[in-house]
Amino acid sequence: MAQTGQNIQSMRQQRGITVRQLQGMLGFTTPQAIYNWQHGVSLPTVDNLVALASIFAVSVETILEIRAAAGQ
Repeated sequence: MAQTGQNIQSMRQQRGITVRQLQGMLGFTTPQAIYNWQHGVSLPTVDNLVALASIFAVSVETILEIRAAAGQ
């Protein structure tokens, strides 16, 4: 979860998107879920992962770091 959170934060920052902007893009009323993801407290739901992948123009696997684990 920690690596996924770091990935989300890094991708968000690379694209110049604030937490509040991402909150609005995802239709959240508060930013708490995003902070929880970024701090490795929880993972996004599948629906939110798909939305994040679209926003960041990457695959869901890239966000989750599945490619590295799949090769092991």
